[in-house]
Amino acid sequence: MILLHLSLAIAAVSTGLVAGYVLAYANSVMPGLSTTDDLTFVTASRGIIGTVANPLFLALSNIPIIAFLVAVLSALLTPVVTAVPVLTIGALLLYVATLVITFAINLPLNKALLSPNDTSDPDASAQARMAFDEPWKRANLARTWTAVGATLGAVAALALAVMA
Repeated sequence: MILLHLSLAIAAVSTGLVAGYVLAYANSVMPGLSTTDDLTFVTASRGIIGTVANPLFLALSNIPIIAFLVAVLSALLTPVVTAVPVLTIGALLLYVATLVITFAINLPLNKALLSPNDTSDPDASAQARMAFDEPWKRANLARTWTAVGATLGAVAALALAVMA
């Protein structure tokens, strides 16, 4: 039972951190960048994108998968109320959806924005921004909701497991 509680706690906290991270982009970073001109938007976005793939972020985004997998196995092998494994599997699936959105949409858009273009040409900056901004924000909002849902699922599963 301890392994189930610990893995659900780790899943809840780490997924919550990921949810907070993507929510910060939806709530402040992208709205703030939207107030800038095209060149500033593209330059600032490139700078931000270039700093995201760091060891802390990579660890943070992978910890939930490991914790959820351990929690699912523990929930299936531990006598708990049926809702615990169901919530845990649901939370895992929501977190996987977060990663799928990230890898299928956000990262390719990031890569495209990072591709060289002549930023001294105002049309090139405008085109780069147009191709990136709205699609990236829509995908980020979707992954914000899936990450929040995964966090809530992990918290609910943990609460039920502890009460059992």
